[in-house]
Amino acid sequence: MHKKRKALALISGGLDSLLAAKVMLEQGLVVEGINFYSGFFGEGSGVTSARKQRKNQSSQGAAWIAHELNIPLHVIDVVEAFKPIVAHPRHGYGSQLNPCLDCKIFIVNHALAFARENGFDFLVSGEVLGQRPMSQLKRHLPMVQKQSGAEDLLLRPLSAKCLPPTLPEREGWVDREKLYDFTGRGRRPQIALAQQFGFKTFPQPAGGCWLTEEVFAERLRDFWQARGDHGYQERDIQLLKVARHIRLKPGLKVIIGRDEVDNEYLERYKNHFIYAQCVDELGPLVLIDGVMQEEDFQTVANLVARYSRSKGEKSLSIQFQFPDGMRREVMT
Repeated sequence: MHKKRKALALISGGLDSLLAAKVMLEQGLVVEGINFYSGFFGEGSGVTSARKQRKNQSSQGAAWIAHELNIPLHVIDVVEAFKPIVAHPRHGYGSQLNPCLDCKIFIVNHALAFARENGFDFLVSGEVLGQRPMSQLKRHLPMVQKQSGAEDLLLRPLSAKCLPPTLPEREGWVDREKLYDFTGRGRRPQIALAQQFGFKTFPQPAGGCWLTEEVFAERLRDFWQARGDHGYQERDIQLLKVARHIRLKPGLKVIIGRDEVDNEYLERYKNHFIYAQCVDELGPLVLIDGVMQEEDFQTVANLVARYSRSKGEKSLSIQFQFPDGMRREVMT
């Protein structure tokens, strides 16, 4: 009796990873999913999920895919381990601060370690040849395999027929004839395959990395410049995703909630900062990141009033609260 082989599928949350895992299930393999949380990407990384939940929208992601496929999902926290990758990528950044090639090597390497520790035979990725300009070019795919240590234990079912046979194909664990030859950036072949498999809802492309977003990247560059190095805490990254960020001077920035969802999100972090809000008017929660001088209190109070319901058109009392519990009120 042949041993039933186990595949560990990298589940990003997009259509391609859904299909790659499904193709393996159709071949009778045992499949489990793995997803990595870095703060910039991964299951539950940010306010987007909170907004969707608030609007009662489905938040498609890795957990949704695992549910659709009825497979276990392992979510691995790599916040600390990922810091050197985003700060000093060996292969450089993409259009913003996205170290896509280094990131892919990192993810595959960590997935390989998990696979070896937990009895999986090989890895599965939803990568499509030529789909992404930095990490999925033909010359980069072998680089990912080699530098991650996965070598030919990494199978890409959607483009397998365009690539050299991997160990799972050569050993007959996977039928190469039932794999695919998808290439390029179009999604028509993937959508057709999803329909063939009977999926009625399709995840969006899994480009959901905050480091590719222009506004986020600008905020992170500003944060690093003010800090003087490329360090960060997870809290810093979460706050860069939301609200208005206004730098008043090199050592002082305010983070101003734009709406109720932002304000609720900022509530989670307010005890780490001086924060300000209107006493007798609906308005934003404002976190103050940096060192306040005496003259800054009036400047910040005026900003809080400006973004309140009255838009600064009348005098308001603005309360500042400090992490030690002290309070101070300033009139605008």
